[in-house]
Amino acid sequence: MKRTLLRYDSLHQVTGASDLWVIVLTDEERQNAISVVCDADIAVQLKVRINAPEISKILLPEALVQLLPSTYEMLIVGIYDGQYQVMLMDTQNGESVRLRMSDAILMSIISKTSLYIEDGLMKRQSYPCEDFTKGVAIPINTMGMDYLKQALDKAVEEEDYELASHLRDEIKLRMNNSE
Repeated sequence: MKRTLLRYDSLHQVTGASDLWVIVLTDEERQNAISVVCDADIAVQLKVRINAPEISKILLPEALVQLLPSTYEMLIVGIYDGQYQVMLMDTQNGESVRLRMSDAILMSIISKTSLYIEDGLMKRQSYPCEDFTKGVAIPINTMGMDYLKQALDKAVEEEDYELASHLRDEIKLRMNNSE
């Protein structure tokens, strides 16, 4: 299976939502990017690691990571119910556990563990890497149901009926798949 190594690029607050943030990851060449929605708690933890690396050296997660063998890597293998599916794998014994995507990104930064995405998934989910000052794309198939409903309400309120139609279709698809 071909895969792409991802790297942390940036963190952006979702306009009008104090508790929602978007993490941008890019390929090594910074040609393509994917976006991941996270909550404010993960955003705070990421900001500490990015903006104050000296302080983070003495935090509990960093101390615990030093006790782990360095034979781990993470792979984003798909999307299920609006969330990326990430596997943390021990490359020596083949054992793996599933992680929430935002936690995988934080762990990757803390432990310097490689975070990969399956190439086909990267091609489907990514967008060209640009200057993110104007905004960040969030694929609707990676948004949780609550966020989809909030986005639908906002799209209707702003009379963006094309976006509302896409959001409505995604909500219906998920509701039909859960039955």
